[in-house]
Amino acid sequence: MKLLLSTAMGALVLAAARPAQALVPTPAPTDTIVVKLPNKAVMTLVVHDAQQLRQLPLYHLDSLVARLSGYIKRADAAAKIAETDRLTTVFHPDRDQPGQQLPEEIRITTRKPGPGSYGPSNKIEVLLEKKLGVVINTDGNTNSQPRAAGRADRLAQRDSLRQARWEHKSSSTDLVFDLGLNALVNQPGGAGRPELRTLGSRYVNVGFDHQQRLGGRRSPLYLILGPEFAFNNYMLEGNNKWVNQNGQTSVALETSGRQFQKTKLATSTFTVPLMLQLSLHDRHGNTALRLGAGGFVGYRLGSWTKLKYFEEGTTYKDKDYGSYNLTDWQYGLQGVLGYRSLTFFAKYNLNNLFRDGQGPQAQTLSFGVRIFGN
Repeated sequence: MKLLLSTAMGALVLAAARPAQALVPTPAPTDTIVVKLPNKAVMTLVVHDAQQLRQLPLYHLDSLVARLSGYIKRADAAAKIAETDRLTTVFHPDRDQPGQQLPEEIRITTRKPGPGSYGPSNKIEVLLEKKLGVVINTDGNTNSQPRAAGRADRLAQRDSLRQARWEHKSSSTDLVFDLGLNALVNQPGGAGRPELRTLGSRYVNVGFDHQQRLGGRRSPLYLILGPEFAFNNYMLEGNNKWVNQNGQTSVALETSGRQFQKTKLATSTFTVPLMLQLSLHDRHGNTALRLGAGGFVGYRLGSWTKLKYFEEGTTYKDKDYGSYNLTDWQYGLQGVLGYRSLTFFAKYNLNNLFRDGQGPQAQTLSFGVRIFGN
C-alpha cells in the first residue's frame, strides 16, 4: 500500500505541474481525486487548487499510513467496548508533536462487525490543513459517491468531538449563581437565642469561578477559585427584632404593640473559595457527576437591619446600617454535589457570626441549589 500511495502521489503532483490551460475547470469549490487500491479500499483526496496538490509531498503520506496503523488499533479497541454500533475517535497529531508537519486532525469512524451494522462505510478522515483532507473508505465499497451518514454515526461523531474538546480544555471561567437558605447552628440554650424564620433567611451567592485542571488532559480533577459575593439574611421569628445597644447585639421582643411583618439582619461579603472538584463524564462527553470540597475565606463588606410593619393604614420599612458587632473576617468549609444539571451546595462558617462577648454565640450554615455554573 505504501508503494501505491507513493505512485499515486507522484502522478497527482505531475498532473498539478502541467500548464493551467491543460486543466479542465470544475464548477465545484473543491477538487476530488479518487484512488482505488487493489484491496478494494478507496482513498479520496479533497483539495481546493493545484497549489495544494503540489504541497502533498510535504506531508510524507507514506509515513502517514504507518502512523495510521497505531491510531486504527486504538479506534478498533474503543469500538469493541462502545455501546453504539458506530464510534468516531478523534486524534490531533500536530498538537501532540508540534513543528513536525503532522496532520491537524485524524478522525477514524469504525463500526462493530455483524449483521446489525448500519450507516456509512468505515472510514478514516485525515485533515492535513483546514482546507485539505484525505478520506479512506475501508469496507470494500468501491462507489466513489459517499453515502449519507446515519443517525448513529452523527451521534458518535458528536460525542467524539465533545470528548476531544473536554480533553483539550484545561481551564475555564464560569459565572455561578447560588440560591439557598441560612441557619444558625451551635447555639447554647437559654433566653435571647435567635430563632430564624426558615424561608425568610435566604442566601444568595454570585461570582466567577475559575476551574484549572490538575494532571493530564484526561484528568477529572480540578482546582476551583473565586471571586464571589455572598448575601446572607437572618430573619427572626415572631415579633422579635435585632437590637444594638451599649456595644451589644441581641434579640428583643417588641413591646410597643407594633406588629412586624419582617425583622431581619443582612450582610454582604466578598469571598474567595478554594476547592478541589472531581468532574466525571458519561460516554457522550457530558458532565455526569461533580463532587467538590474545600474551604473559603471572606470579608464582610456591609451589614444592616430592616424592619417592615403596618401602622395606621401605612406600610413602613425602616433600614439601619451598622456593624452590629458582626465578625469582619470569615472563613469556613464548603462543598458541592452535582448530577448532570442539578447541583447542591453547602457552606459552614467556622467563625462565630458575632464577635466574642458582643452578640449571640452562633455559626452560619448555608445550603441550597446552584442555579447555573459548574
